[in-house]
Amino acid sequence: MTIRVAHLPYVSSEPFYFDMERRGIELLPMTPSMISTAAVAGEIDAGPIPLSDCERLADKFRTLSGFCIATITQAGSVFLHSTKPINDLAGSRIGVTSEASTALKLLQILLSLKYHVEPAAYVSLEEPSDALLHVGNLGLRNRRGVRGFPNHYDLGEEWHQWTGLPLVLARWMVRKDLDSADAALLEDAIYTSLQDWSDGLFHLSDPRDSVRMHPQDILLYAQGLRYFIGVPEQKAIDLFQEYQQQLEP
Repeated sequence: MTIRVAHLPYVSSEPFYFDMERRGIELLPMTPSMISTAAVAGEIDAGPIPLSDCERLADKFRTLSGFCIATITQAGSVFLHSTKPINDLAGSRIGVTSEASTALKLLQILLSLKYHVEPAAYVSLEEPSDALLHVGNLGLRNRRGVRGFPNHYDLGEEWHQWTGLPLVLARWMVRKDLDSADAALLEDAIYTSLQDWSDGLFHLSDPRDSVRMHPQDILLYAQGLRYFIGVPEQKAIDLFQEYQQQLEP
């Protein structure tokens, strides 16, 4: 049976996928907010599950060898653009990209527990708002700011300054009933992909017009990412999930 893997089409996620199609693994493009829905529906066997959804999927999925998407001190692609300072957002409307999952929960944690403010509503990016949450490639494209929103916050940096920890956005999980040989094949494919990506990182020569990045921009961004869960990342996961539980009614 073909292994079905959620393909997150962000620059930060590219390193996982280089070796997969060669091995016959089926890649299904989807945003973070779509991955958990697909997992619940049985439409995927594995993928980078948003951290905000990992606990509720733990009955059917298990972690895969400590693979993750994490940032060290700055996210570089998760931004809040605001018309007012972040600590003045009480009663405001915040526009959120439909792609956001962990990033939205992170924003809610920061606003409620760090800044002690509660927005009036979270709305779509198309609706009038006082602030905008951008993630992924949209976040990269607008990493230098958005016209009309003079206050600019990297939420990974906000998290790191508050906790002293990295920000874990997603961790790889596989279905518990996935054949062990298939799980081992996927694990090896990710290891190989990460190595191939690392080997080619310093040889980039073409710009990425879709995210307005030159090769040196991509290199700097990539150097701020981590793909394996170590002690700091595990502490960050535990703390994030603790804060997430505090926000639940």
